[in-house]
Amino acid sequence: GDVAASRAIATFTALGYDVAIPLTESAAYDLIVDDGQQLARVQCKYASGARRQVDLRRIHSNAGGYVVKRIAEGSYDWLYVLDGTDAEYLFKTCFANRRSITLRETDRLGAVAESGLLQLP
Repeated sequence: GDVAASRAIATFTALGYDVAIPLTESAAYDLIVDDGQQLARVQCKYASGARRQVDLRRIHSNAGGYVVKRIAEGSYDWLYVLDGTDAEYLFKTCFANRRSITLRETDRLGAVAESGLLQLP
């Protein structure tokens, strides 16, 4: 997760966006991206190896053990994924109540930018 968040910061900054990091770890998103018009809450995920499936659940531990939660509706605006081959993916939707998603070539960050779905400054 930290590798994906770091890469997302570098990528969004290189694209000309301002990037902010929440002060708390309790947020359902890892970054805030400002395109000059609006703010997008971004959840960052890392898919190791050449996996095509990305686990969307939030897993953390507390005094009682591990807690597994599915994403609630409206928890984030964009999902950024970095896979083990260094390919970057961007989904401009929140995948509420889903366990996982499958990465497709059309979801790669470059394809999203070229389609006009990612507005560059």
